[in-house]
Amino acid sequence: MPVTPTYPGVYIEEIPSGVRTIVGVATSITAFIGRALRGPVNEPIRIQNFGDFERQFGGLWIDSTMSYAVQHYFLNGGTDAIIVRLVNAATKASFSLAPTSGSINLRLEASSEGEWGNNLRIAIDHNSSDPATVFNLIVTEIDPTTSQLRQQETFRNVSIAPTASRYLGKVLAQESRLLRVPDPYLGAFPTVDPEDVPQDLSASPPNFGTSPSVSGSDGNALTFTEYEGSRSNKTGIYVLEKADLFNLLCIPPFTRDSDVAQSTWDAAVKYCEDRRALLIVDPPSNWKAVADVTDSGTSGTGVDSLNLRKKNAAIYFPRLKMADPLQENRLEEFVPCGVVAGIYARTDANRGVWKAPAGIEATLTGVRELSVKLTDGENGQLNPLGVNCLRNFPVIGNVVWGARTLEGADRLASEWKYVPVRRMALFIEESLYRGTQWVVFEPNDEPLWAQIRLNVGAFMQNLFRQGAFQGKSPREAYLVKCDKETTTQNDINLGIVNIVVGFAPLKPAEFVIIKIQQLAGQIAT
Repeated sequence: MPVTPTYPGVYIEEIPSGVRTIVGVATSITAFIGRALRGPVNEPIRIQNFGDFERQFGGLWIDSTMSYAVQHYFLNGGTDAIIVRLVNAATKASFSLAPTSGSINLRLEASSEGEWGNNLRIAIDHNSSDPATVFNLIVTEIDPTTSQLRQQETFRNVSIAPTASRYLGKVLAQESRLLRVPDPYLGAFPTVDPEDVPQDLSASPPNFGTSPSVSGSDGNALTFTEYEGSRSNKTGIYVLEKADLFNLLCIPPFTRDSDVAQSTWDAAVKYCEDRRALLIVDPPSNWKAVADVTDSGTSGTGVDSLNLRKKNAAIYFPRLKMADPLQENRLEEFVPCGVVAGIYARTDANRGVWKAPAGIEATLTGVRELSVKLTDGENGQLNPLGVNCLRNFPVIGNVVWGARTLEGADRLASEWKYVPVRRMALFIEESLYRGTQWVVFEPNDEPLWAQIRLNVGAFMQNLFRQGAFQGKSPREAYLVKCDKETTTQNDINLGIVNIVVGFAPLKPAEFVIIKIQQLAGQIAT
């Protein structure tokens, strides 16, 4: 702020530069939605590797197609994922612990639904700071195959008095990954501490305490109801409303024997358009040959029957054959969404979001075979339909060999034909949306417009230097316009400032044509 001089001397005044650096957002945070062995339900949990998934969601599970997709994602270069666990009629294991006196038991439950809670054991002792009012609680999870310790948590000097500083409900909610006090607590709350539940670690197998009084269950297979959920209640795919940002969405099949419902795809692609994300669509299980994909009859099974001709969706064919660690590493058929999302992330890290996630660098790690081996001619039938092919080439191996959105069919002549062009636009949109929040409520006149041009221009110039645009000069590559031509006096009166940002996208070289000509003998002159 201006200095008010009061005495003779030198004054220092700091003048704002107007620089507000716009930082590009992440480009490959992938959301996975589906079933898992354990973990929070209807909550978006961010993880950075498959070890995180094993710790929080139980790892691979033969009934969870999502668990395999997550493993494939990290195997192929993924580094950042959001997991949404859904359940259908699953229940929590619960305990009922008798008090030292009286008839009202203390009820506790596993932290999440699933049969995993049946492996919990609880032990209690009163070797505490005040045996009359507080106790120690030990929660153990055992390995069901060996009855040995898997993990253990100890909570000392806890109380069942809700007003106590170490009230059991708050301690477990904030510190335990295994156990909770039910919320809401149905029935009467006990007024005295539970009785001692001893541990006997010298027994064979060790006795870690009491078992659940009511078993938990994994529930039933998921249906479209659980996936589509409610936007107002933030359930199903709309759990992602609680997530700050995601760029890719993967919805593996409901079960190994059933596909994602058409209504679920419709809701998912609409939601991706709202959140500036890309939906990776898996091929239906009945696509066993190219003819199934191209079938365009009224009751056909082809790509047009999906009704997903959207700029924020891309489909890959065929399905993959990979080793299943839960089936003695025998080859099983899997959908490609996890593998493809990992390749997106790998390409973004190595080359940038403007590079097509396809080509000989886009190798499918862990893929032994493709369920359908395509020829060049068959590839030529599918590519004009906007279906991205997965191919096998000698020496190179299995690779992604297509980079079109589902709006990329030749007949549509869409400007969003290519995946890298669409993703680049989404990246710029999200980055500018977040990076220009400071503009709101600023005085709407030339000083503000100049600041906008400075900061947005600096962001675009940085992308130009990285090779994200066409053109040899910034003038050919992008434009940023914000002045009295874009924002009229009527706009100013309405409280609107208009910023026009244009860019010349890089488009992939889909077709390489080499022209060879035989030169006739030349007559010397």
